[in-house]
Amino acid sequence: MKKIVVYVPVPHADKLREAIGKAGGGKIGNYTFCSFSVRGVGRFKPENGANPHIGKVNRFEQVEEERIEFVCEDMLVKGVVSEIQKIHPYEEVPIDIYPLEN
Repeated sequence: MKKIVVYVPVPHADKLREAIGKAGGGKIGNYTFCSFSVRGVGRFKPENGANPHIGKVNRFEQVEEERIEFVCEDMLVKGVVSEIQKIHPYEEVPIDIYPLEN
């Protein structure tokens, strides 16, 4: 099992959670579409060559985002990540994948 964490602008969070669940992420026993979210502020500065969804090149930006985390079976990780990348609005998707020992 893996724990996957992704950060997404708040207006896109529900659509992303739905895609994650449909791809098989967030299954715990007899429960599906399981996730945990917390809101925060993402900060970044797009550099030359970037094509930002939010903000302008060479200007600092901040966005209200949700951190969505969920578990995923090893065999589904590639497909779930692919679905996240299809739906996520950012050019560079902020995603972390951690091994679970439980």
